[in-house]
Amino acid sequence: MKVKFTKKFNFFKLILAFMLFPLFLLGCTTTPPKNASNLCEIFFEKSDWFDAASDMKDKYGVPIHVPMAMMYQESSFRSDALPPRDYIFFGLIPWGRISSAYGYSQAKTPTWSDYIRETGNRGADRDDFDDAIDFMGWFISKTYKINGISKWDAYTQYLNYHEGWGGYKRRTYDKKKWLVKVAKKVNERAYTYAKQLKTCESDLDKNWFQRLFS
Repeated sequence: MKVKFTKKFNFFKLILAFMLFPLFLLGCTTTPPKNASNLCEIFFEKSDWFDAASDMKDKYGVPIHVPMAMMYQESSFRSDALPPRDYIFFGLIPWGRISSAYGYSQAKTPTWSDYIRETGNRGADRDDFDDAIDFMGWFISKTYKINGISKWDAYTQYLNYHEGWGGYKRRTYDKKKWLVKVAKKVNERAYTYAKQLKTCESDLDKNWFQRLFS
């Protein structure tokens, strides 16, 4: 009789586990930082993001504040960010999205494929922050090599990021006053982020054990 009770108890535990699993996944879903206007608060809230950003900096020589300012503009740090919908028949019927951009970095599918092929990061996902920040470091580094744009120049780097290396060379942004304004906003945010990071980077550089007693 005792054995039967144990079997039933284990069965109910198994059912309960299946019921709670979706809630567990929901709790693990990455949410945007609470205060996206302050880079220190972003990284104190999400220390693994700082670790990934630091790895990107060491790998590509790209200052952290530049891709973080660009990412804020592109997705507001939302992992599942999508571009606006496209419409047909005089704007009455939704028809997919205006581009294949997706995730934190809003990387388009062809460019993301180029990144995977060149870096060998075959398991990379656009909705994973570590992969997204690495992608942006790769892109900014290539912009420096292809168009000679400083890795610290957030304004011109963003124009390349939005228009592509060829589009930048053709100065397609000259006909997009709205884009130039956005690039200036990105540059201003990058400057703000850089100043903020100077005040907290030494604390962020401490390992998790040191942080407990700081």
